[in-house]
Amino acid sequence: MVKLLVNICRLVVAVTFIFSGFVKAIDPLGTQYKIEDYAEAAGLLSLTYPWATLGLSVALSALEFCLGVFLLFAIHRRMVSRITVVFMAVMTLVTLWIWIGDPVKDCGCFGDAVHLSNGQTLLKNIVLLACAVVLVWRPRDMVRFISRTNQWIVINYTVLFIVLVSIYCLYHLPLFDFRPYHVGADIKKGMEMPEGVKGPEFETTFIMEKDGVRKEFSLENYPDSTWTFIDSKTVQTSEGYVPPIHDFSITTQGEGEDITEEVLADKGYTFLLVAPQLEKADDSNFGDIDRIHEYAADGGMRFIGLTASSDDAISRWREMTGAEYDFCITDGTTLKTIIRSNPGLVLLKEGRVVGKWSHNDLPDPQSEEFKSLLADGSAEGTVQTAKKLLKVTLWFFIPLLLLTLADRLWAWTRWVRKKEKSNKLYKLLNKKKTMRKKIVAGNWKMNLNLQEGVALAKELNDALTAEKPNCGVIICTPFIHLASVAHVINQDVLALGAENCADKEKGAYTGEVSAEMVKSTGAQYVILGHSERRGYYNETPEILKEKVLLALKNDLKVIFCIGESLEEREANKQNEVVKAELEGSVFNLSEEDFRKIVIAYEPIWAIGTGKTATSDQAEEIHAYIRSIIAEKYGQGVADDTTILYGGSCKASNAPELFAKPDIDGGLIGGASLKAADFKGIIDAWK
Repeated sequence: MVKLLVNICRLVVAVTFIFSGFVKAIDPLGTQYKIEDYAEAAGLLSLTYPWATLGLSVALSALEFCLGVFLLFAIHRRMVSRITVVFMAVMTLVTLWIWIGDPVKDCGCFGDAVHLSNGQTLLKNIVLLACAVVLVWRPRDMVRFISRTNQWIVINYTVLFIVLVSIYCLYHLPLFDFRPYHVGADIKKGMEMPEGVKGPEFETTFIMEKDGVRKEFSLENYPDSTWTFIDSKTVQTSEGYVPPIHDFSITTQGEGEDITEEVLADKGYTFLLVAPQLEKADDSNFGDIDRIHEYAADGGMRFIGLTASSDDAISRWREMTGAEYDFCITDGTTLKTIIRSNPGLVLLKEGRVVGKWSHNDLPDPQSEEFKSLLADGSAEGTVQTAKKLLKVTLWFFIPLLLLTLADRLWAWTRWVRKKEKSNKLYKLLNKKKTMRKKIVAGNWKMNLNLQEGVALAKELNDALTAEKPNCGVIICTPFIHLASVAHVINQDVLALGAENCADKEKGAYTGEVSAEMVKSTGAQYVILGHSERRGYYNETPEILKEKVLLALKNDLKVIFCIGESLEEREANKQNEVVKAELEGSVFNLSEEDFRKIVIAYEPIWAIGTGKTATSDQAEEIHAYIRSIIAEKYGQGVADDTTILYGGSCKASNAPELFAKPDIDGGLIGGASLKAADFKGIIDAWK
């Protein structure tokens, strides 16, 4: 149930973040305007720069979108969940402020796609923050949709995609237009009030002064002319229906004549050059604008410039561009809502939006595409939206879906191969006995400099490549050899391991080498619990337990050493010793993790002494080890566990030792330092 809760929370946050981040990313200017609204409400607008708020707009939407995708795919679960909870904590505080102070009417969290009240926004963020806290609590319960090795593809592709989408929409126009002036929208209908629907009510209060005394008056008791007007304020007294378009008007420059109805009723085409701020408008394409104006004039079509700028700004624009078209005045916020471009071009017919273009991709009036648009006169906004949605799906979601399917198929085939070794029903159906892996592992200890080690590794690799061994072969080298040796061997033939790793994950532990560092070199195995580490460096069962857990966490297979001293052997305590060593460090593992352990029995009295346990002695203790594994994990796991012998094993005695049913190979010390000697032991499996 906990895991189900975590993954439900993960999906809720991921889907919300992806949608919220995407609708803001495709409208970077709209997001910038909203950020500036917040800055103005906080009294910080004078301290900001347009390039900074625009950069923040792109970064904020990209962060939100990427966090959503990373949560969906469970990428870097701990780090991403922590960033998410911090992000949501900040956003919740911001929305608490706008709910209390009401400085802005729409939070803009879903751009123009979905509008929420400040109260709804706060409630939404509280829910998301609670979900984010659950993810921080149990990040590892998030089910991965893609393996760790392929996560870098999703990370880089997602970041690149969303940033390029923002840049594209900034240069052109938003891919999807959720505003009431989208292509296909009827402005006249958008301004209509439905029958029987009550609109919001407002009350205006006038502040007047007479003989040094100020008083407030309403329209009903407005005073005579002896009072001087000081100020007025309008307050909404009741809620009501507000049409999608409620502030669109066109007023002629100078005369102040309202020609809104005239323009919207024009049965021909009307070109509107929309420039909210002419002083900041891009004039690099004025030649294209003039050609469209001339085309409109020749065809008897109306061409009007709409701006909120002053007469001086209009005059400067005319001087710079040679513009001969008339300008009219419209509210600046309305113009920014109509089109996300300064300037931008809008084509109307009978009040309906037929086309919209950024100043960066103005249409060629002589092109067949433009002539076809005028000849048709229809605005297929729905069709265009469907095409754009299909393109986004093909460019982003389909590649990630295919990557996920391929990754999961590969993971499934690995799972099947793994189950072949452990699943009794599978064995029964396939009627074949799973054979334990036979291994010969070399432990170089503190021998060979780097050049000598690389040379030996090459020699062994060449010999085993030429003559395939009948067992798995591993060389465990000092730390300094690992990265260099990894580059000169084929690990399908000759696997690489380390002789030790630290019991700490990372930190100020001078001289230590972590399991993660070992893994990063290319190594697949690590020896832990060797008698020399236990004896010389006082490694306790608790220390070894931590080492084993960290090694497994970093996908290293563990060769875990156990064995008794001469005194313990003579006291017939060998069984007690090996059982205690297993119970102290590896019997805490789950069955799944224990299957990644290779046991190496090494009678301490036979290591480097020339003494060797007889084959019968070795078999007896190996059989006992297998029996206590069976008691702990079941006979199936015991039968699958590889148990190596590690005590002065050499080419002369290896065939006799390896012939025993419970001895699955050897952990070789000194004899692994010469290729011929080591090869002789490997060949014992023939």
